[in-house]
Amino acid sequence: MATVLVSCANGAGSSLLLKMAVERVTKDLNMDITRIHHCSISEGKSVATQYDIVFCPLPFVNMFESATKLGIPVIGLKNVMSADEVRKNILELELDKKYQKK
Repeated sequence: MATVLVSCANGAGSSLLLKMAVERVTKDLNMDITRIHHCSISEGKSVATQYDIVFCPLPFVNMFESATKLGIPVIGLKNVMSADEVRKNILELELDKKYQKK
């Protein structure tokens, strides 16, 4: 089981769209995701260590250093609305295998 944090600049429009893309991809990959939370970068960087996977726009990856230090994958995306980019990153990091439904 895994929890996912999706964080964008203001935590409104783009983070909601990214959350929807992550939901589609993780469902298609049969991943055992118990919770996906979307929020602003300011909230996200303070709670990121409480999640198993973090998604954010590429320019904000360095704001999640505390999560990275704990080994939590922080996935920066060029296009936060691209389900294909979400899928590509999940597969590259083999998160689909790590969090596969049993």
